[in-house]
Amino acid sequence: MQSSAPQDQRNRKRVVLVDDHALVRAGVKSEIGDAVDVVGEADDVEGAIDVICATVPDVVLLDVHLPGGNGPAVIAGVRAAEVQTTFLALSVSDAAEDVIAVIRAGARGYVTKAIASSELIDAITRVAAGDAVFSPRLAGFVLDAFAGSLPTDQVDPELDLLTNREQEVMRLLARGYAYKEVAKRLSISIKTVETHASSVLRKLQLSNRHQLSRWAADRRLI
Repeated sequence: MQSSAPQDQRNRKRVVLVDDHALVRAGVKSEIGDAVDVVGEADDVEGAIDVICATVPDVVLLDVHLPGGNGPAVIAGVRAAEVQTTFLALSVSDAAEDVIAVIRAGARGYVTKAIASSELIDAITRVAAGDAVFSPRLAGFVLDAFAGSLPTDQVDPELDLLTNREQEVMRLLARGYAYKEVAKRLSISIKTVETHASSVLRKLQLSNRHQLSRWAADRRLI
């Protein structure tokens, strides 16, 4: 990354950095810290959800693979807590499946760590304003995915059997949350959680939550 001049204080965005490597977080913070306010950092899924909910930043710079799960699990946890923020994936990976998974989960963009600092600052500003931002060539993955032209091994037909709410319930249950905790996070009744859980197991042809956790982990959904 290349250094960038400070931005007008009135236009500075509040940012949370989520990456499991402290040196990466330090490097990113050093490169963009003159242009944005870094209000929090985290190195795993649970920590990321906690700090994002506590600080409610304008933008979360989110790594794709984290201890305890992945980028989409962070997005799901924050959405379940009904916290409004914007996610921009920042990853060394440029694999189609990673790009598609995090965009499907709700991220507004995906850039690789090869990006220049000035471009990253611009991407943060743009996603905060509602734009979608992608590193070159990655946008094609998203267009192909939503056009239905990716190979079937890059789109999971089983996951697509579940409604958005069922996917939220599935991810929380697979991460080990009790029905009561899931109900609280999603602001629904325990009975509704039980109904969604039964539907998830039936649609995925699984027998119990242990199998569900393994199914989700195999697909890097938690």
